[in-house]
Amino acid sequence: MARPRTITDERLLTAATEVIGLRGPGFTIAEVAARAGVSVGTVAQRFGSKSGLLQALTRQTTEHVVRRMHEAAEGLDPLAGLRAALLTWLDGMSDPAEAQNHLAQLGVDLIDPELRALLARLYEVTGETVLELTRRVDLPRGPGPERAARVLTGLVYGVSMDWSVRPRGALADRLAEDVDAVLDAWKGR
Repeated sequence: MARPRTITDERLLTAATEVIGLRGPGFTIAEVAARAGVSVGTVAQRFGSKSGLLQALTRQTTEHVVRRMHEAAEGLDPLAGLRAALLTWLDGMSDPAEAQNHLAQLGVDLIDPELRALLARLYEVTGETVLELTRRVDLPRGPGPERAARVLTGLVYGVSMDWSVRPRGALADRLAEDVDAVLDAWKGR
């Protein structure tokens, strides 16, 4: 009979996220293992390699972002729901150095074909979620839902990237200001 897993993938992926935030793309499996309080062999056995770990992390991120967006929108009027969903996209990102390390990791991930494909999927499903939420909102001065969703998605990515390299104030505040500016204009306020 096989022993039950006591170390969850979630625990290992959380450790990986934290280590990437601290070290950027130069992180090692050993650092992830130490952060999770396990042996290097445990991480290697579970994910096979650093690339395998990053692939699993990207898959998890895709699931988490979409779930957080839906949860944030639940029970709110359509406009407030769309706004809340957009603002949860980058929940927890408040340290510029950590954001810069994640951005550096993103640059490295784009070189790897498997990771690039998983990132494309992440962008696709988050864009689909924004489109779904945008279709519920009356935006009389805005573009059609497809373009509005594309602009809002690009706004979130752009604000996060700009804040990562030029951190002024809190990312959450800056994102809220820019999302509100666009939504208010499209509502005719």
